[in-house]
Amino acid sequence: MTRHITIGTRASPLALAQTEQIVAALQSAGGLPADAITVKKISTKGDEILDRTLAEIGGKGLFTDELNAGLRDGSIDLAVHSLKDLPTAETPGLLTAAMPPREDARDILIMASPDGPTHATLADLPDGARVGTASLRRKAQILQARPDLDIVPLRGNIGTRLGKLSPDGVAATMLAMAGLNRMGYAGLGWQALAPNIMLPAAGQGALAVQCRADDADLIARLAALDDAGTRACVTAERSFLAGLDGSCRTPIAALAIRDDENAQTAFLHGRLLAEDGTECVEDTCRFDLTDIDAAYAAGAQLADNLRARAPHLVTG
Repeated sequence: MTRHITIGTRASPLALAQTEQIVAALQSAGGLPADAITVKKISTKGDEILDRTLAEIGGKGLFTDELNAGLRDGSIDLAVHSLKDLPTAETPGLLTAAMPPREDARDILIMASPDGPTHATLADLPDGARVGTASLRRKAQILQARPDLDIVPLRGNIGTRLGKLSPDGVAATMLAMAGLNRMGYAGLGWQALAPNIMLPAAGQGALAVQCRADDADLIARLAALDDAGTRACVTAERSFLAGLDGSCRTPIAALAIRDDENAQTAFLHGRLLAEDGTECVEDTCRFDLTDIDAAYAAGAQLADNLRARAPHLVTG
């Protein structure tokens, strides 16, 4: 008899789109009928409190704790997360069993215009323009390039943030390109910012599918969805983040990119900043993409290097 699987997800349009991607992949890989999978919407603290920054209301875990509780009590079998929302340490009793191929990890700047929201560069913004973001990482890098800009808190889903843009109010906001692509905005031709200008958050653009660590059946099913290259790259990034005691209180950015000339290696670029953008230390390293332990070690070593150069920037 076919097993019935309940998948837990946040209720935002993006979270549901990401979950439908996992549903389709499970059906394709495992031959599951449509009625064998139920999607359960779960509200999280991070979704409910939108008038404060993540650091002010608790940081990591705000988008995941309720889903983890559902896994532990058996009300759901799987949870689909944006990987960047997950704490770097695995939750006891749970397992990130699949990381599908990653979407575009870069950030994009969206600016208000008479014809509606459009992509922009930082240079396109007028002097003193207000930019809405609740991310310390984005804030620090924006101010590093444009210290004249006025950064104001702005949280919510994609539609909410785009809807709050106006030329005489919040003139622009930052979004993840991955989210826009998953929500069908790719056809607009919007262009992302180069990582040397705006380095992404560790794990940005990647999904994580969690299940209980003792659920051998689901672990086996999810193995078909896992992308080894994605897992190695985000492992290096998240190791770097963990090595700097990464939280929502420290501006940290990281991106691992596969080497076009050698399919077995990747480059990790890590950046640590002051919140006001006045200080920044960064470095890169190369690691073996086929060795998950080497990926973890590369991130940890890069974190040690930057911590030694700027210990005062690490707030954890």
